[in-house]
Amino acid sequence: MERNIVIRHNGEEVTASIHYPSKEKGTSIRCKDRLPLAVICHGFVGNRIGVDRIFVKAARELAQDGYMVIRFDYVGCGESSGNYGGEDMESMIAQTRAVLDYGISSADVDPQRVTLIGHSLGGAVALLTSIRDRRVKNLVLWASVGYPFNDIVKIVGREAYDRSVKNGSADYVGYSFTPVYFNSLAAFQPFQEASKFSGDVLVIHGTSDDVIPVDYAFLYQKLFWTRPEGRCDKEIIFQGDHTFSSGPAQQQLLKRTREWMNEQEHVQTEWQNWMI
Repeated sequence: MERNIVIRHNGEEVTASIHYPSKEKGTSIRCKDRLPLAVICHGFVGNRIGVDRIFVKAARELAQDGYMVIRFDYVGCGESSGNYGGEDMESMIAQTRAVLDYGISSADVDPQRVTLIGHSLGGAVALLTSIRDRRVKNLVLWASVGYPFNDIVKIVGREAYDRSVKNGSADYVGYSFTPVYFNSLAAFQPFQEASKFSGDVLVIHGTSDDVIPVDYAFLYQKLFWTRPEGRCDKEIIFQGDHTFSSGPAQQQLLKRTREWMNEQEHVQTEWQNWMI
């Protein structure tokens, strides 16, 4: 079952879709009838549907595996209210936490089994949120941004950034971007903060990504492996582009994500049973 909801955040309406599991996930005695939660964070000027409906497909497949899944539009994107280019990274982190609040407050959700899935800039936001919100136990990064300011300015073009600084705003594909947005990107360094997240991580990237370099996946894995706890697995998809738009690339992305998340569920369930 799926339904659309609106989450109010700082005077704006964040539109989201909730996918309820079609079958019950295996649970322990301690968390009887509780469900794992997955939240999907879209990328720069994206929406909760995703290119080629990838977020819809991911949510439906994870729901088949027993997850409750929430995919949502950041303020100013998709069906949410507001001006995306007038927000900043702190706002996107806060919006993600508001969605987590909503999901975890459900009586059906196990607060110890929470995963964030982030694509592109959404990957960086998911990582930064996970560091600040200890409720997030697992993290999945799809073609994640590593240097927010440099990566996004590369996408919009230096001229657009310069116009924004000079005129107070600049247009990019119909969005009006303010200096506040760009300056906030420069204030965050996901690579430098990666080691602060103690949970398990899956990093997926395509070799033909001409937007965010595949090298970022290797650097992320190296940084995550320097932590005293938490594992990091990596999946490199041959000829996969930034949005995994080919059939085989998308299938590999979704298959590996599902397999990895189900492995985490198996480990979690075994651990809880051992603790009882």
